[in-house]
Amino acid sequence: MTYAAGLFKGKRALVSGATQGIGAVIANHLAALGATVTAIGLGPGDGTLDAAVEVRQADVTSEASLGAALGEIATLDIVFNCAGIIQRGAEHELAVFEKVLAVNLTGTMRVCAMTRERLKASGGCIVNTASMLSFFGGGLVPGYSASKGGVAQLTKSLAIAYAADGIRVNAVAPGWIATPLTRALQDDPARAGPILARTPLARWGTPDDVARAAMFLCTPAASFMTGVILPVDGGYMVS
Repeated sequence: MTYAAGLFKGKRALVSGATQGIGAVIANHLAALGATVTAIGLGPGDGTLDAAVEVRQADVTSEASLGAALGEIATLDIVFNCAGIIQRGAEHELAVFEKVLAVNLTGTMRVCAMTRERLKASGGCIVNTASMLSFFGGGLVPGYSASKGGVAQLTKSLAIAYAADGIRVNAVAPGWIATPLTRALQDDPARAGPILARTPLARWGTPDDVARAAMFLCTPAASFMTGVILPVDGGYMVS
């Protein structure tokens, strides 16, 4: 752990898309730093969430579902938007394209809008999940690329709109992180080789790498930061 124990003691956090992958790791980091954490997702998860994290099922594409999950939570200090899907190849089908945008982009906006008043009460912060593909296109993933580009611009727009409420809005942009979503790439030397060859740090990132950077955006050290899209990509975008 690179942060002081109890850093977020007394803080209430919500993490969407947190029952697996990067979202689960972020929820665990928040809890380890003392926050009371509610993780929301479509299912019970993959078993990686710590016992201290409360799990509630919710669909970010449904206002009713999300409202029920928020329930009695009166105030929030930290909101992480990690809900996202990718459907390689199939995203050229319009229905699939629309579904990806509904989860990744509209779902992010829905969580932000529905937690705004709670965050206003505490002067809290939002951290969205953009992507390296916020900056690059992807021939197999037009929906994912478009939605994550939208998340980057949404983050900047809400940073302006929510500033008067005392809410900071930033995003992390992971790139080439070793998760189940990138398993097919990791296992294919012909595709993984060029990726690592272009990455100055010459390795795949880990969900912990993303979580540690994301934690910084919630700390007092980042109190004058809003509208930032923070790359966590091993230098891929600048190589």
